[in-house]
Parts: sequence; C-alpha cells; structure tokens
Amino acid sequence: MPGSANLNTMIKAARRAGRSLVKDFREVENLQVSRKGAGDFVSRADTAAEEIIREILTEARPTYGWLGEESGGSDGEDPTRRWIVDPLDGTTNFLHGLPHWAVSIALEHKGKVISGVIFDAAKDELFYAEKGTGAWMNGPRMNDERIRVSARSRVSDSLYATGIPFAASVADLPSTSQQLKRLMPISAGVRRLGSAALDLAYVAAGRYDGYWERGLKSWDIAAGVVIAREAGAIVEALDEGGDEPHDLGNVICANDAQFEEFAKIIRN
Repeated sequence: MPGSANLNTMIKAARRAGRSLVKDFREVENLQVSRKGAGDFVSRADTAAEEIIREILTEARPTYGWLGEESGGSDGEDPTRRWIVDPLDGTTNFLHGLPHWAVSIALEHKGKVISGVIFDAAKDELFYAEKGTGAWMNGPRMNDERIRVSARSRVSDSLYATGIPFAASVADLPSTSQQLKRLMPISAGVRRLGSAALDLAYVAAGRYDGYWERGLKSWDIAAGVVIAREAGAIVEALDEGGDEPHDLGNVICANDAQFEEFAKIIRN
C-alpha cells in the first residue's frame, strides 16, 4: 500500500470506524438518535466512530491539532498540523437506511490539506491521496489502483453532482435553483446523493465529471479536495478569491478539459 506512516494511520482509523458504523447501520432503526438541527441528526454511531478515529490518530500523533464534526476543535503542541475529521458524512442517509455515506479524514499542514482518506464502508470502497503522489482506490474489484478524473470535455456528455441547500443554508436555494436551471438542460444530468465527501471522491474516480456546493463545513470536503486534485481535477472555492475551499465552505471542481466552461455556467 503506497503512502506515508500518517496516511496508513488514517486508513487504519477510517477502516476501523467504518466497520463500527456498518454494524450500527444494520440496526439503524434501533439507534438512539438526538436532533442537532433541521435535517442534521447525530447518532450514537456517529459519536462512537469519531471516538475510534480520535483514539487512533492521537495515539500515533499526539501533538497534532484536531477538528471533528462531533467534538469540535482543539489546538495541539504542533501548531502547523491538524486532523480534520467527519466520522459520518451523509448522516441523514445513514439514519434512513440509504447506503451512501462515508468516513472522511484529512491532514492539514500550514493551512493546506496534504493527505485525505474517504472510506465508503457500505460499499467497501476506500479513496485516498497524499499531495504529490496521486489518488488511489481500494475496493472489491480493485486493489490499490491509481484513479484519475474523466476525460470528458463536453458538458453535454457530462454527469455532475451538487448539494441542495437545507435548513441553515436555505438562503442559498435561489442561486442553486438558477445553477440547476442553466446546467440541467445542456448536460447528461445532475445528481444529489447527500455526501459531499463521496461527491468529490466520485469526481476523482471519473464517475462524476464535476461537482459544486455551498453551505459546507471543513470536515465535509477537506479530504475530498486533496483526493480530487491528486486525481487531476481542478478544485477551487466557488467564491473566487484564492482561499482554500475547506476554509470557505464552498467548492467547485471538474477535470481540466472542461473546468473553465463548467465554472462559467455555475458562477454566472
């Protein structure tokens, strides 16, 4: 398995948390669930998965900082490095028995994400990357194989993904509606499956040709950003200005062949 000690530790943590989540997913109706906000639920499974990840990562690198969806942030002795973790991206899918959710772990160094792991435990598909070494996938039909973005250059042939705003981000709904109105008639389609991490991983693997979304958190997209970039995607903040997508909470990405045209349609 290609990768540094840090990456291998991230993969170990993602797989172990994923196995825990799969067990709970099989009995999803029996989970004790508390409401966090409109459309956003937290379960015992979510919290337990983050605890598993944190134990493994902090044991390996006790000086690194931490940012987790469930436990929040904390500074480490090393101010230059930070773990960014979403133990269960796609919580609503999980709680409704939809097998489209993932564990997402990223490592940030001096504000830039340098490593990312996304584990789709329900499908046993692992996506991972380190800056400068390419993007890789391990799954039922492939063993640590290099992945790359699609080569499709025409929007008319391309399939895209996005997220539809809900609750706290409902103010973004009008702009998203206009983007869909512009893109859907001239493309092969737009999907909204409910996991930003997997949307980015699917662009990296060539399953989607592009993706955009607003109203995100750092932990939703940090790992996916580096994986997509290492697979050959152009990844930027949807709001132009030079900051990293995971800092701004919005993102747009596509392969190099069509990014300019796609971005013009979405940003118009």
